[in-house]
Amino acid sequence: MRLSSFIRSSIDRILTEWDEFARSNAPTEHGMSDLALRDHAREMLLNIAADIETSQSPEEQELKSHGLGVDVDPCSAARIHGTLRHRHDFTLLQLSAEFRALRATVLKLWLAQVDVMTATTVTEVVRFNEAIDQALAESIVSYAEGAAQARELFLAVLGHDLRAPLATVALSGEMLARSELDAKHVPELAQRIQRSARLMKSMVEDLLGYTRTQLGKGLPITHNWCDISEVLDGAIADATSTHPGTRFELQTTGE
Repeated sequence: MRLSSFIRSSIDRILTEWDEFARSNAPTEHGMSDLALRDHAREMLLNIAADIETSQSPEEQELKSHGLGVDVDPCSAARIHGTLRHRHDFTLLQLSAEFRALRATVLKLWLAQVDVMTATTVTEVVRFNEAIDQALAESIVSYAEGAAQARELFLAVLGHDLRAPLATVALSGEMLARSELDAKHVPELAQRIQRSARLMKSMVEDLLGYTRTQLGKGLPITHNWCDISEVLDGAIADATSTHPGTRFELQTTGE
């Protein structure tokens, strides 16, 4: 049986092994459903089978080996797979391991029922490896694009969020330096500086966490209960320090 036909006829068996590996390979506490873990594996396998059957000249094969001469669909199953794996905090190593396991699974199952190794068999193995490598390359490209976007967004948010506490510290420092400052305002200014310092310390810790993970695993996010009115009061205090001539009002009801 040709490899492409074997992939189509045995796709459920192949996907069962994919599911088992995906569970063992996924990030700890990923919280993904079986459907999310399988992702676009079926579509990728069918695309690989179709690629094996597509005629290819020696020149086209050489170009393909150099990553050239291949029209890549921006919405291909492999590209979407790479994007989704990045969103679910897979590392690049974990993403690559999935394709390595898929390659090994298909060849193991197919070669077990091949009696004689012929030139055709070798050619199909070569074509299969080319197709797997192409799918992996597409996934890595989309994964890298997602990582770059996340990095740019993170740094933009960090730069934006640092401005308010920095302005608060700077303006509070200016007010403390004034000789005519009433002593009764000193504790309030000190509280503003302390709150801004805590905010900046938290952001620096996030930045260090980002540096350690390089967005491979992603930044840890912990949800906690809090009093929203206290958060808003702090935001208004920072905004008042930055824009002393502006009046802010806050109205809250309930918890």
